[in-house]
Amino acid sequence: MRTEGETEGEGGAEVEVQAGAEAEAEAVSEAEGDPADGVTVRDAISAPDAQGKPRRTTRRFPLFTRDTARPEGGGRAAPGDAPAPARQWPILTVLSAVALGLLLTAFDAFRVGTILIGAALLAGALMRWMLPSVGMLAVRSRFTDMLTYSVLGLAIVVLALMAQPNPLLEIPFLDDTLHFTVR
Repeated sequence: MRTEGETEGEGGAEVEVQAGAEAEAEAVSEAEGDPADGVTVRDAISAPDAQGKPRRTTRRFPLFTRDTARPEGGGRAAPGDAPAPARQWPILTVLSAVALGLLLTAFDAFRVGTILIGAALLAGALMRWMLPSVGMLAVRSRFTDMLTYSVLGLAIVVLALMAQPNPLLEIPFLDDTLHFTVR
């Protein structure tokens, strides 16, 4: 008669290995604490089970994340079989308008170029709000992207309209503030 620890030929070695694997799995199970035992794991979301798979998944991230979720609306703006530029047309539209604005600014049409840059950012905010999928134009959440694009675009347009010489927009309290601080 043989016990689990005894080996006889190749078949006996298999029995010994299986018994060792079962004992190790029980030790891991006891260390982690099975929910059936009434012991809870400190981080049940990321703690793996005996097979190495997470017990529970969530969209909330623990303190140290290993991966981040794609922003809402971050999918392709065109079907997957479309060529790469067609899939990313929203970001390419904004970048093309900004490039044209920078080119105009470089060729001494400062006000028109900077207004075009601000308008491109405002158009990006509008696309982020209206379109369900905007590809790489989505960086963060929809609200954060819209707020960032809108504030930056509006600031650039207002500053372009206030630029000297011959400003198209004059804000009196800013002029008074400048004269008060320079005196």
